[in-house]
Amino acid sequence: MTALSSSWTLHLLPLFLLLPVGNAITFSISNRCSNTIWPAAVPGGGVKLDPGESWTLNVPAGTGPGRVWPRTGCSFDSTGKGSCQTGDCGGVLACTSFGQPPATLAEFTIGGGTDFFDISLVDGFNVPMDFMPMPANGQGGQACSRGPRCAANITSQCPEKLTVPGGCNSACRVFKQDKYCCTGNVSSTCEPTTYSVFFVRGCPDAYSYATDDSSTTFSCPSGTNYQVVFCPPVDISASPPATNPPAPDVTGTARMNRSSFTKSRVFGVVLGSIVGLIVLFGSATFFVYRKRKQRHKEMHEGDEEFGELPGMPTRFTFQQLQEATDQFRHKLGEGGFGSVFEGQYGEERIAVKRLDRAGQGKREFLAEVQTIGNIHHIHLVRLIGFCAEKSHRLLVYEYMPKGSLDRWIYYSHDNDAPFLDWQTRRKVISHIAKGLCYLHEECMKRIAHLDVKPQNILLDENFNAKISDFGLSKLIDRDKSQVITRMRGTPGYLAPEWLTSQITEKADVYSFGVVVMEIISGRKNLDTSRSEESIHLITLLEEKVKSDELEDLIDKYSSDMQVHKQEVLEMMRLAMWCLQIDSKRRPQMSEVIKVLEGHMNAESKIDHNFVATSQTMFGIAENTGSSDPPQASHLSAPR
Repeated sequence: MTALSSSWTLHLLPLFLLLPVGNAITFSISNRCSNTIWPAAVPGGGVKLDPGESWTLNVPAGTGPGRVWPRTGCSFDSTGKGSCQTGDCGGVLACTSFGQPPATLAEFTIGGGTDFFDISLVDGFNVPMDFMPMPANGQGGQACSRGPRCAANITSQCPEKLTVPGGCNSACRVFKQDKYCCTGNVSSTCEPTTYSVFFVRGCPDAYSYATDDSSTTFSCPSGTNYQVVFCPPVDISASPPATNPPAPDVTGTARMNRSSFTKSRVFGVVLGSIVGLIVLFGSATFFVYRKRKQRHKEMHEGDEEFGELPGMPTRFTFQQLQEATDQFRHKLGEGGFGSVFEGQYGEERIAVKRLDRAGQGKREFLAEVQTIGNIHHIHLVRLIGFCAEKSHRLLVYEYMPKGSLDRWIYYSHDNDAPFLDWQTRRKVISHIAKGLCYLHEECMKRIAHLDVKPQNILLDENFNAKISDFGLSKLIDRDKSQVITRMRGTPGYLAPEWLTSQITEKADVYSFGVVVMEIISGRKNLDTSRSEESIHLITLLEEKVKSDELEDLIDKYSSDMQVHKQEVLEMMRLAMWCLQIDSKRRPQMSEVIKVLEGHMNAESKIDHNFVATSQTMFGIAENTGSSDPPQASHLSAPR
């Protein structure tokens, strides 16, 4: 599923990862709009900026991720309390929580050696914005990637269905049931030129929908200062306009030649206009030709790439899969790069994942076909085949009738699935461990899944669990201690070492620990529907283990869980071993299996801090093997 940037967290980093201590950052925030803006920041508060005014925001070191956004249409009473058409207003100078959409968001994380920042339109759009680095401490500008610009006034052209007071609402919020509207694809109910593509074309630098790649994330060395400009000039690189030349002395001969001068000027203007039109028409024709050629190339690329892959599974035609799924009639769910449909091929029921748009997730598609197509294990979902035909990218899996694990473990009023008993939950945990152990320790190359979460654990009719969705997986050579890669995964399940982008398969072990705690407690790790002190399960685990109140975390809706309390508490201790901040102190998955089977005990001498607060706690080795150059943070949206 595509989870969007919410009102309380950034897509850049999970909420629970506190950043290591670094240099303080200064944001120079200026209002060049013709109207008053009430910018707000978390952390930092808020101010009122009339046209032309500026605000210097100092963000102390170690404060973690944050955001800046413009509030518009604000009004206040005599006590300073008020409301805005966009965002929260607890007073002119107070900002108690993140803004409500629509709001053009400047998002950032600072510290750890590298800052990451972007402009996000996922919560809508209300004010054009620049977010530019201002290198400090003698650093050259070449150390920074360019900053994002969103200078177009999208709101003035906002489609009627997205227009709301104060701005332009995100299509993903308006059409929550239509994935196509959130990715810019054509469907029977969503025209691409009207909704999400409208945001992309209006502001191509911005993070516009949940499947954006790292090209919309920018980076600078820690210690860089930044400039945020509301309603920036359309072209900030243009030179200032020249001053008007002095008026000519219209006397004597000049007055006599005025008529001929006027005729010459008119002729020159007409001739210049004609030449300009010819050049413009030629340029437009060439541009359209190049676009059509590029589109044709994209539509027909891919056949050669897939034809050479060794050990490939069955290759289907698009027509075969159309017929097998009854024209993609029965949708089972959605992943980060596509929707999954039920189908029937011969005597076998199948699940077909269809990527949402040409080019999107192509790297992930190749990774999944190559990875899962060459491995086979009872606790990994079997890849039957694939389709790579023109712009179509589809994966064909075995059908798992019970669906994904999240349906069975999270309590909610609209979830009619029965509660799983303790033995079933224990079996699922064991199966996940065995699947990960195969990937980490039994394949020719270590495979880090990098997106272990309940949505990617599928269940058959007997509640046997299988790991699925290998689109973010990474191969690690046996002679490499770790790999440098872009950030990938899902907020709430990411290991602390993702802050450095230097990871091993132990990142999966941390995610496994989070999933075990979710299975035991019957709730999500990050749950904003709960009270502020209970939003984050792993932080709550820290508090409960230190106060000897672990029983409070056992699923209260399952009487069977309460009956097996001692076994559940032992499983919690195993989860805490997996949640060690230092990756080297986490167990291998083979050790986890030995604990589950009673052949050894979980490590008792563990650190009961599971949330990173400094870089020295990450356990990063000095020698790294690199399969990707270090790049800006890339976090796939929840899949």
